[in-house]
Amino acid sequence: MQPDSLPPLVLTSGDPAGIGPEIIVKAWLARTQQACPPFYVIGDPRLIGSRARTIGATVPIAEVVAGDAAAAFGNSLPVVPLTHGLRDNPGRPDAGNAAGIVEAIDRAVDDVFTKRASAIVTAPIAKKVLYDAGFRHPGHTEYLAHLASMQTGRPENAVMMLAGPALRTVPVTIHIPIAEVPAALSSELIVTTARIVAADLSRRFGIDKPRLAVAGLNPHAGEDGAIGREDADIVAPAVAALRAGGIDAFGPLPADTMFHAQARAAYDAAICMYHDQALIPAKALAFDEAVNVTLGLPFVRTSPDHGTAFDIAGKGTARADSLIAALKLAARLAATERAAA
Repeated sequence: MQPDSLPPLVLTSGDPAGIGPEIIVKAWLARTQQACPPFYVIGDPRLIGSRARTIGATVPIAEVVAGDAAAAFGNSLPVVPLTHGLRDNPGRPDAGNAAGIVEAIDRAVDDVFTKRASAIVTAPIAKKVLYDAGFRHPGHTEYLAHLASMQTGRPENAVMMLAGPALRTVPVTIHIPIAEVPAALSSELIVTTARIVAADLSRRFGIDKPRLAVAGLNPHAGEDGAIGREDADIVAPAVAALRAGGIDAFGPLPADTMFHAQARAAYDAAICMYHDQALIPAKALAFDEAVNVTLGLPFVRTSPDHGTAFDIAGKGTARADSLIAALKLAARLAATERAAA
């Protein structure tokens, strides 16, 4: 099934003080040249139009309901208006925008569950802005899992993947201080994460028998306990449990030798023990093309691999490459899942 036979993608506008509004404009302007799948934005039409003018772009904006977005996409940027207005101050994060930022996420999740949208693509947010307004979830991914659980009535485990043309990486622990990683790691957490990765690689990426390379936590994967016991006591038993369950996993591997080209050819995704161990190689190889994919949810969600970039917001220099890649990947994953259903 081709992506254009599905409902359009829904794109949240992200933090309005960042580059979200302008990369959305640039993605729509590149829709034909880059073969972007149809999408609509949940955001503030006035702000998006103002930001387009700020960066010297001319973009016709259509205020629509989700059901009319696909028809409008060819000739105008479809925007479903928020009920909360947003303040247009590029580069100046504002907790007063938090209600609108969260509203866009809430409504996007509702749209995929009601099949008005085929998948969610989220523009970057700044967690501190939300925290300052009383937001109590660690981040985007965790909040999406919470909203999904509210819809399904069961716990939903979300896993973060960075997917680029040459590498897919998954951090087992995510947004916690590095000093807390050893205590947070457990064999059970590694197994749960890897099972979700294997299932989604099969269901959404179309990989029949995913191969998972599991990184060690310590230098040289602990060197048989000489440089820490975590790899022998936590990581290795997790790998053994995964293999016993029929998943083609291997490791723990020294992280400093598992990301060169020859090593990458041996696996479909790398399971890493902490945030930077996963994100540094992914971004180093394909910063403008890598996509943040949330696995384990009952809907497809992707996002650019970069943040809000407040320092360049409103200057017209932000590139939409990663957002365009996120749109294309979301459409492809949704289509693969639909075809396999």
